[in-house]
Amino acid sequence: MKKNILTLVLLLIVSSLAAQKNQRIAFIDMDYILQNIPQYIEAQNALNDKVAKWRANLDKEARAIEVLKTDLANEKAILTPELIEEREEDISVKQEALRRLESLYFGTDGDMYILRKKLIQPIQDQVYNAVQTIASRKKYDFVFDKSSELIMLYSNKKHDISPLVLKLINIDQKKQDKLDKIEERKKLLSNNELSEEAKQRQAKKEALQQKKLSDREAKLKDIEEKRQARLKAREEKRRLLQEKKDALKKAKEDAKKKEEEDKKEGNEQKTGK
Repeated sequence: MKKNILTLVLLLIVSSLAAQKNQRIAFIDMDYILQNIPQYIEAQNALNDKVAKWRANLDKEARAIEVLKTDLANEKAILTPELIEEREEDISVKQEALRRLESLYFGTDGDMYILRKKLIQPIQDQVYNAVQTIASRKKYDFVFDKSSELIMLYSNKKHDISPLVLKLINIDQKKQDKLDKIEERKKLLSNNELSEEAKQRQAKKEALQQKKLSDREAKLKDIEEKRQARLKAREEKRRLLQEKKDALKKAKEDAKKKEEEDKKEGNEQKTGK
């Protein structure tokens, strides 16, 4: 609330100064601009799809941990202290792995930050550059973003330069597309003329990227293998414990049966006498 009030006061002050000094003011609607840039829509959809997959993966791992906790709570009465401690340690390890994975996806320098910077930031920079170009050409002293937290109680449509920003972006995009095509043709023409040293550098770069990917996959695989090994060991201990209980139960039943047979034989001997 305080921030909105301060912003409104700032707007009023700027408007007053503009009126006094004959300064020019314009505004844009950032949401409108971005929603009319196809590359932004594609980038946002790609980012949303990736985020949805990451969250689904985290949810899956979290549900698996909850199942382990529930199983432990239900079976705690029949487990030895050693087995309880081992299963609690297994749960703790999985929780730590889940926290690391979440940080890998959504941390400060995580995959989401990197992907967003790669996909969306260039488009936002393109918008800002277009705004600066138009403001410089038309000599605007202030340009506000209508879709931000800045409160605009009234805005005359003639001061909205959003269409101009979009037009400039489209022009720049067409120029960039032409340059990209020219560059692509140059690459095709010069591809066979690359020096051996350049090829080696490229191969080294690709090998390094592949190694990073392989190391990451190996790390995740190692975590999964250790988890499977602990699960297997736990199941083996559970099986041995069950066999021990079954053997003890059978021994008790055999002892009871023998006792009954001995008692029956003793009664028969007494009756015979």
